[in-house]
Amino acid sequence: MSMVGESYLVGLVGEGVRPSLTPPLHEREADRHGLRYLYRPIDLLALDRPEDDLDATLGRLLASAADLGFSALNVTHPGKQRVVAQLDEVSPSAAAIGSVNTVLLVAGRRIGHNTDVTGFASALRDGLPGADLTDVVVIGAGGAGAAVACALLEAGAARLTVVDLDRGRAETLAASLAARFPRAAVTGAAADAVTERLKDGTPTVTGLVNASFVGMHTHPGIPIDSSLLRPELWVADIVYRPIETALLDAARRAGCRVLDGGRMAVGQAADAFRLITGVEPDRERMRDHFLEMVHRETTGSEGTREGR
Repeated sequence: MSMVGESYLVGLVGEGVRPSLTPPLHEREADRHGLRYLYRPIDLLALDRPEDDLDATLGRLLASAADLGFSALNVTHPGKQRVVAQLDEVSPSAAAIGSVNTVLLVAGRRIGHNTDVTGFASALRDGLPGADLTDVVVIGAGGAGAAVACALLEAGAARLTVVDLDRGRAETLAASLAARFPRAAVTGAAADAVTERLKDGTPTVTGLVNASFVGMHTHPGIPIDSSLLRPELWVADIVYRPIETALLDAARRAGCRVLDGGRMAVGQAADAFRLITGVEPDRERMRDHFLEMVHRETTGSEGTREGR
C-alpha cells in the first residue's frame, strides 16, 4: 500500500515513445488519488548509441534510473525481451514468455513483471465477455504476441495457433507455451498459414487477434484477407493508434464481435500503476481518459466516453 506523502518517478523506455499516451494516463489517475507522480518517456532513438548496443544501453538505463531514485520503468519495443537478462527477479508469467514491460526498482533490486498479459486478459473479459476460446489464431510472435497468447491460454483457450513472418520465432514461442499449458494444443506457423486456418473447415477458428504492428498509423494496412472474416468469428486488435484499425473496420462490416486495442492499453497501464503505487486504479475512469486523448488526437477536440 502506498505511504502518505510518498512520490513516484517513472520512466517509459522504448523507441519513439515521446507521443505515448501512457504517461498522461498514469499521471492523471495519480492526481485523482492525491499521489505525487511524475512519468517521463525515455526515447531510445534520441540516445547516442550504436544500433547493436541495446543490451548495454538497457543495463545503463536501469542502473542510472536506480541511482536517480526512479520507482519503476515501463519497457516497450524493442526492449521487452532483451531487458529480462538485466533483472534480479522476474514474475512467473513474465518468465514463461520471456518478456517484461514493467520493472520495479525496489531496495536495490530490479523486479520484472508483464502487465501486457493481465492487460489483455482484462480487456478480453470486459470487452468480449463469453468469447469462444475453442480455437484462436494470434498474429505476431513478438513480446506483445507472447503476452496475448499466454493470456488466452490462461483464460482457457483449447487450441492456439501463433503465426509470424519469422516461422522459427512462432514455433519457439509455441513450444514454450505448450510446455506450460500441456492441456492445450499450441502450434507455431508461418504468417501465410493464417489464410489456411481461417478458411471454412474443421476445426473452425473461433477467434483472431492481431498482435503485430500491421494497422498502426506508421504501418497502415490489414494483416489478413478481409474476405476470410465471417460473423461467428470474434476479432481483437492490440493496435490503438488508430483505435479503429482497418482490421476492426472490416470485422465490424463482416458482422464480427470486435475488441479494440485501447482496452489492452488501459488494462496494462492500470495493472502497472497498481504494481508501482500499491493503489488500485479506477479502470473505467482511465478508459474514459484514454478515449478522450485518442479522440483529441483524431479530431482536435475534447472526447466523450465511448457509446455515450
